[in-house]
Amino acid sequence: MDRNRKILSAYIAFPLGVGALAGFMIRNNWSIYKNLNLPAVSPPGWLFPIIWTVLYILMGIGSYLAASSPSHRKNESLKLYGIQLLLNVLWSLVFFNLKNYLLAFLLLLLLWYFIMKMIKAFWSANPDAAVLQVPYLLWVTFAAYLNLGIVFLN
Repeated sequence: MDRNRKILSAYIAFPLGVGALAGFMIRNNWSIYKNLNLPAVSPPGWLFPIIWTVLYILMGIGSYLAASSPSHRKNESLKLYGIQLLLNVLWSLVFFNLKNYLLAFLLLLLLWYFIMKMIKAFWSANPDAAVLQVPYLLWVTFAAYLNLGIVFLN
């Protein structure tokens, strides 16, 4: 495998590893989802790991493209990428382990803001990197709907 492919693989493995770590940290509380009162449009629990796997792969590819860019904004974009990944993990812990749905919703709003900032910075580094993050932004927007619905229904 050539050097660039190995580097790309590492960039993809990183968010997948972060997601796996989050999953490990909430493994004993994941089942609460099926016991919650959910909004009218709610996906089944089995769909979440599939969607997150795809999103983490897209994040990894996007971060690789941003990091490979000669742009002066690549460092800023990778910093924002790291911040949003941290907020992503924190949301999982607050929602599933602490069962604090309102605080989780507020964290989700902060996450959404940082995803927007990351997309803007990625765009400056490499527009393709930014476009790959749009499904993530859409999913987090939908997750905000779910989370807020759970706040009101539980």
